[in-house]
Amino acid sequence: METILMKEIKKVLLYFPEYWERDTLLKNKVVEDVREYRTDLIEALLSNDYIQTAYSVKVRNGIVFKTDEFVTMLRFKNYWENSYTRFRNEVGLTSEGKYLKYDSDVVLDFPYKDCVLEGGMTKEDVGKSEIYYHSVLAREEIDVMLSPKVLTNIKKYDVEGEHEITEFEETDNLILKGNNLIALHSLRGRYAGKVKLIYIDPPYNTGNDGFKYNDRFNRSSWLIFMKNRLEIAKELLSNDGSIWINIDSNESHYLNVLLDSVFGEDNFLADVIWNHTKQSKNDERFFSRHYNHLIVYAKDKENLDPFKLPRTKENNINYKNPDNDPKGPWRAGDVRSPNLRQTLKFNIIAPNGTIIPPPDNGWRWSKESVDEKIKTKEIIFKPDNSGIIRKIYLSNQTGRTPENIWDSTDAGTTREANSELKGLFGNSVFSTPKPEKLINRIIKLASKENDIVLDFFMGSATTQAVALKMNRQFIGIEQMDYIQTVSVPRLQKVIEGEQGGISEDVQWKGGGSFIYAEMQELNTKYVQLIQEVENHERLNKIIQIMIESAYLNFKADMEKITNENTNFVNLSLNEKKCLLIEALDMNQLYLGYTEIDDTKFDVDESVKKFNHSFYRNNGGDRHE
Repeated sequence: METILMKEIKKVLLYFPEYWERDTLLKNKVVEDVREYRTDLIEALLSNDYIQTAYSVKVRNGIVFKTDEFVTMLRFKNYWENSYTRFRNEVGLTSEGKYLKYDSDVVLDFPYKDCVLEGGMTKEDVGKSEIYYHSVLAREEIDVMLSPKVLTNIKKYDVEGEHEITEFEETDNLILKGNNLIALHSLRGRYAGKVKLIYIDPPYNTGNDGFKYNDRFNRSSWLIFMKNRLEIAKELLSNDGSIWINIDSNESHYLNVLLDSVFGEDNFLADVIWNHTKQSKNDERFFSRHYNHLIVYAKDKENLDPFKLPRTKENNINYKNPDNDPKGPWRAGDVRSPNLRQTLKFNIIAPNGTIIPPPDNGWRWSKESVDEKIKTKEIIFKPDNSGIIRKIYLSNQTGRTPENIWDSTDAGTTREANSELKGLFGNSVFSTPKPEKLINRIIKLASKENDIVLDFFMGSATTQAVALKMNRQFIGIEQMDYIQTVSVPRLQKVIEGEQGGISEDVQWKGGGSFIYAEMQELNTKYVQLIQEVENHERLNKIIQIMIESAYLNFKADMEKITNENTNFVNLSLNEKKCLLIEALDMNQLYLGYTEIDDTKFDVDESVKKFNHSFYRNNGGDRHE
């Protein structure tokens, strides 16, 4: 299926029969006329809004056609090819945007620059044999992919069970199943600038991750994968919000640099070291590593409230109230000026007439302020009248600033997290889950009650479970199928009042609710079918289904790709899988909200009503 922009270019060029030989575009002739500034051709191209947006720039008295970019698109990108070997974007050595076969000067080219890397999978239990597909999309394809999607299979869960609903309320908690990049963009219209805290535990790009998330990207594609998601995540954050990313040493330093570029170096807050195990590990050759990183950035540090931990009994042990002060317990504080240049020096007369001289630094306050504080008993005299005592009231004290090294006492351990899940499900459903104590500490520091907390690598729903127990509004996104067997059931147990994790500490008794929805699948279902195939015979049946009903990349001709005259039949099963997934149009993974009324998709009226409520009838306008 062609991208919208390619359709529009083709539509315009069809008005010029001299550029066509049957169904083949004579690209060189088009290029020649564009280079010669053929007026009627350029006017026709620029009269189309899609083409004008992609290939022009506005100036004071008109617009300028980006001739070189348009020519490059026609000549070098193979948009108009249909052969088995020519439907992917080319990757290779380039000079001034031209590939080696077109030019004699050579430089290395970073193929993913200014593109979007879309990736997805639905099974976590197949581990390293999973195909983690990804597609590099150029700018003319991105708008379609990132437009809001239709939400379906909608349910609301609360203490009374599961319900059908057609309305979405401002304060509803939300769980979305689907590709997290596309889901984040679908949330933009409603949640941009409203999320107070984002916590994510993304793929670590280790190659042997026990979580079986199959995160074996090479570094450049992993960074683009993260960059695409961090950019939209920043848009969702409120100006006083922060993002916390759990990562190990494999990519932490590269991620730090990437975050500098997305959020700005000035908004870096901390690299928190979380010692997540109490046991010494002897499987490392040089150093035994016990920790993960929590990299923390603000959206805008100037707007961020200071992070403070709640005060403990130990913090308050020195606060007493020996004189029954109505303002409550207090302790003695320093009366000297903290400013060495201050010259507030004067004598104070004690009740018995003793003269109390100023300290070397001078007093903290002016004479008028001292007189007022003595009058209100905020300053009292020592029993022997030899000096004064400043009262620091417990009621005025804020929590303490957290340190950037957290141990198991502060944030729990991976073993505790496994125990929490075993308590819920009777077995270990993840090898490296995060403990509720860790998420509790983060949420406590970075948000207040009723703030919105987002986790778009939801996993076992620890973030959402803790947010519910701490009276925060939450959003969770997960594309793995275990959302049905682990994530949602866990939240149902929380609503019922489960007593694991932090439940006792926060006196959790149950309650609350959340809405579950899925992005309506188009090509996603074919990806899943391909991934699950175990033999060539079954794959051949899926190919026939794809030919009949899948949305294919417009550069791919399935019959030409798979017929007996090609080398397709000699490929391995995994090679065939990869090729077939790449033949799918990644812009058509899910049904766009703007197509909700198209009769061929047969969207139920109750689903339409919910989507109109969620998108407030204008969620798709920005992409039309």
